[in-house]
This record gives sequence, structure tokens and C-alpha cells, in this order.
Amino acid sequence: MRTDYHNHLETGTLTLDYLKKFTDRARKEGIDFFGISEHAYHFYETADILQNGWVNPRRYYKMEDYTSLFKQAWDAGIDVKMSIEMDYTPGRHKEMEKFISSYDFDYVIGSIHWVGDFGIDLKEYLHEWEKRDVKTVYKKYFDQVVTLAESNLFDIIGHIDLVKIFNYIPSDEEFLLEQYERATDALKNSKTCVEISTAGLRKPVGKMYPDPVLLKMCRQKGIPIVLSSDAHFPEHVGADFDQAEQLAREAGYDSLMTFSKGERRAVPLGDKTLTI
Repeated sequence: MRTDYHNHLETGTLTLDYLKKFTDRARKEGIDFFGISEHAYHFYETADILQNGWVNPRRYYKMEDYTSLFKQAWDAGIDVKMSIEMDYTPGRHKEMEKFISSYDFDYVIGSIHWVGDFGIDLKEYLHEWEKRDVKTVYKKYFDQVVTLAESNLFDIIGHIDLVKIFNYIPSDEEFLLEQYERATDALKNSKTCVEISTAGLRKPVGKMYPDPVLLKMCRQKGIPIVLSSDAHFPEHVGADFDQAEQLAREAGYDSLMTFSKGERRAVPLGDKTLTI
């Protein structure tokens, strides 16, 4: 079976017609469990969680319109899960918890896109990588992975090693292993699953998230997974999932986690027999 839980409508409209382009594509790609997880920073209701010069002009949705869209979809018999992708913001745990608990999400994705005032995955900030010590950025990034897991606010951590997106990767393998080790130690004690995201194949790094070594650590510590495409356009839904499934199996996985209104259920990966 296949999941695709990380998808965005932001390049189109919050309309049923546009949503159906995603769900139609999901059906064509053999996705059994599909969800939309719009960026939380687009919503006025998250203004007390994340504020900066890049985010503020991009806050233009209301949550009532978002939830209404899903109600329309469900009334039309469309099987789509309602989620949000929230920028994990240190020091705003109470605000994040209040927002998450205010809506009947099927699951919630927590992701790290900011290290302080540095938008690590944004082209507008690409020049900053040359000004900064890469190991310091990675250390601060994985500090947030740890506290994100410890917060236990999220069902899924999005693209766990997104920090590698522009191919700025420390050459110190021992240092990297230390970051992976502490991240997975925190995740194994939380409810947070890890996504295998094919989005990295469409980015400068040209690799999936997470790194195979990191994913094997997740498997060894019993951390569940989901598959995601992080599609911002309908044609990217389910993209390169054969590679994602292969990566999962090579790490030792044979199951995926699914979500519905906060309830979880493991299902077989692909056509393999489920053993848990």
C-alpha cells in the first residue's frame, strides 16, 4: 500500500476543482492514503507562531476556508485527509499546541525550514550558506529535530534532513552520525513518524530524504515511516515512489503508518506481507 501525506495547494487555489486534480492524480498513481498539508504560515491564525520578513507577506488564507474545503470534498465522497505542515518554532510550543488542538486534523506534520533567521531551503537565502559554518548550521538544525520530537506535538516530521537541500553537507562523517544518533534517539521516544520524501530528487541535492544511513537508524530504533512526495503541483503526487519503496525495504521496513483523526494503523508497504 502507499501513502502520500505531504502535499500543497498553494500554487493554485483553495477550491474543490483544484483539490480534485491532486486526488485524481493520487488515484492514478495508486495512492491508498492521501492528504493535503498546507503550510501553516499561510494562515492568519498562525501569526503568533512565526513572524519574519519572508513569511509575513505570504500569510493570506483563513482556516475557516481551509476546513470548509475539506468538508466539501468529504460531502462529495472524496477520500482526502486534512492536515497542516507547521514550521516547528522553538519557544512557541504553547502557541503551536493551541493551534493544532483547535482543528480536527487527521495528522500534523512538523518541519524545520528556519534556523534562527536563516531560511535554509529558500533560494532567497542561498547566498547565506557561503557566509556560515556548515557544521554549526547542521548542529542547530538537528537541535530542533530533537526538540520537535520531544514536544510530541507532531505525527510526522517532514523531510527530516532537509538541511542538505543545496548540497552543503559536512565532510565530517562522525559529526553527521552524531546528529543522526541524537535525532533518532529523540524520535524513538515520541509519537513522531519519519517520512520518506521524494521531493529531494527534484531539488539541487538530487537525493531523497532521509539519507539511507539515517533511515536505517530509524528502522533499528522502531520509528515508523510514511511515504510522501511533498507535491506542490498535481503532477508531482506519488512521484518516484518506486524509489521510495526500494529505499524503505533496503532499510528493513515492510510497513507504513496511516492516520485518521489522530488514530494510527500500520499497513503493509507495497505488496509485501505485514509483519510487526
